[in-house]
Order: sequence, then structure tokens, then C-alpha cells
Amino acid sequence: MKAVGYTKNGAIDRAGALIDLDIDKPTADGHDILVKVEAVSVNPVDTKIRTNRPAESDAPAILGWDAVGEVVESGDKTSRFKVGDKVWYAGSINRSGTNAEFHLVDERIVGHAPKSIPTASAAALPLTTLTAQEMIFDRLRVTDPVPGAANAIVIIGGAGGVGSIAIQLLRAQTDLTIIATASRPETQDWVKDLGAHHVVDHSRPLPEQIAALGIGAPAFVFSTNYSDTYVPQIAEFIAPQGRFGLIDDPADLSIMPFKAKAVSIHWELMFTRSLFTTPDISRQGEILDEVAGLIDSGKIRSTATETYGAINAENLKRAHALIESGKAKGKIVLEGF
Repeated sequence: MKAVGYTKNGAIDRAGALIDLDIDKPTADGHDILVKVEAVSVNPVDTKIRTNRPAESDAPAILGWDAVGEVVESGDKTSRFKVGDKVWYAGSINRSGTNAEFHLVDERIVGHAPKSIPTASAAALPLTTLTAQEMIFDRLRVTDPVPGAANAIVIIGGAGGVGSIAIQLLRAQTDLTIIATASRPETQDWVKDLGAHHVVDHSRPLPEQIAALGIGAPAFVFSTNYSDTYVPQIAEFIAPQGRFGLIDDPADLSIMPFKAKAVSIHWELMFTRSLFTTPDISRQGEILDEVAGLIDSGKIRSTATETYGAINAENLKRAHALIESGKAKGKIVLEGF
């Protein structure tokens, strides 16, 4: 079967950074289903792993942690899906990825794909949706008020893939005031269109801009990138006893500025449930089913903004390069082999 991967990790602008492959088709057993992949999207985690994780000596590394496709085979411990079902999921970081014609995935982290949007549009959403939904409700617990705080959340990096879906999930499921950060006119327009109540410019000091909104100190902050650089500002504008969540990988993160306000810190990794086969691993499949319902009822839309054509090495290299430039808005999707 066709696939895209690498045999040596490193920068995207070198020869062989990503290569087209022909590898064996896998077989489903246990809790796994085998999915014929129809569309994928590209996430920052793809670029980080390609840069830093060496391939095993006897096999190329296959990236990709978003997919929409059709079930073609089921393992002996499966029960949720049948052959022919259209599914969507984000996979597991410790297994071979979705940039392949056929892909094995634990059915417990898989959902029924939405029916009302194109396959490529749906492929933009699983990883970012799970990340945002888990952060919002499992980590930050936004339905549990912070005493004396404004019922508001600040999303740093609102125009990225995670920020774009987080804004919509919050609008669809909560009554929080959403303050998103964006620095360029096109990204500011994007987050407003997605439902942010207020937009502030993260290239300028945030405390003054948030204070000027006149709503009080926000209870929650969700940081999607450059979190270490924003800690002093967040500590200034967040409410006492507020909750701060992050998803990126700063080389060093000092949380001392949060001590005076007793701010709690929450790190979200949507791969945790699959990595450790937690007792609630099936919650990810449930979340994807719930969000598919929100999409089909018109409450959420796809965050796909760029379609790069077929799933091949050349197109994936273009996608990786754009993500690494820091100028991506929403999500990049690819469809078909």
C-alpha cells in the first residue's frame, strides 16, 4: 500500500525529509479496526516528531494523526463499528500514523464521522477537537465557576487549529465570554467569524487590552503556543484562583508568577488516554460522536482553510513547511492517494 514517511529525522527543507513509500497492508485484531484512509490533516505534532524522533532501524516512520475513512476490517474484540462505516479519529502517537492508504486504530478512540460536511473538511478536526474539548471540560473545568472571576476565557493563539475549534466548542456548549488573541487582520477576522466575543493582539501587552474590555479578570486562560513567554502577562490579568491550561512544549516554564494568585496549571495531551490505555479511553470516541452531532446540527463548522491535494510526500512537505512558518490559519487537509 502507499504511504508517506521518513527514514531519518530532521529539517523539512532537506532531501528525503518525507518520502513516498510502498509498505505492507496491516491486518486488524483485538480492539483494532482497519480503516481505508480517505483524507488527513497536518498538525504541529507531525512537524515536531519529524524533526526530533528517529525512525526505527528496520522500518520508516509514518506520520499523521488525523483521518477520515471507511472501516474495511475489524478485530475480534471490536463492537462499535462494522465494515463500511465512515469514521474519524486522531490515532495514537505511539503507533504508525495515518499518512497511509490503510491504517490500524483502536476503535475506542474512533467516532462516527459527521454526515453533513465533505470528507476532507471533517479530516481537519479530530485531533484539535479532542485537544480543545478535553482542555475545556476535563482540565480547566469551565463549568465550575471561579469565585469572583469574570465568566470569561482567554485563548492565546485563537486562529490556529486548536484555537479555531475551541472558540466554536465554547460558543456551542457554554455561556463564557471568549477573548481570542490574533495579531494579523486576516486572523483577527477569522476568530471573530468563528464566534470570539473579543479579539486582542498578542503582539502587544495583553493585560492592558483585557482590562480595557471592562469585564473583569478572566477565570480561565487556554494557551496554545509560546506559553512560556506569556506567563508573566497571564499572571497579571488572570483572576485569583483562576485556571491556566497549555498544550505546547516550552523548553522551560517558570510557574512562580502564578503563586500569589494560587493559579492552577493544567497540561493537556490528547494522546494520554491512548498512550496509557486509561480506564476512560472510550471517552475519546464518545467526544467525536458528540462533536459530529454538533456539526450535523449546524453548530460547528470545519476549520479547514487549505487543501493541498493528494496525500503524497511533495504535498505533505508543503504543509509541514507552512506550519513551521507560524503563518498557518486553521487547518491544512489532503485527500486521496
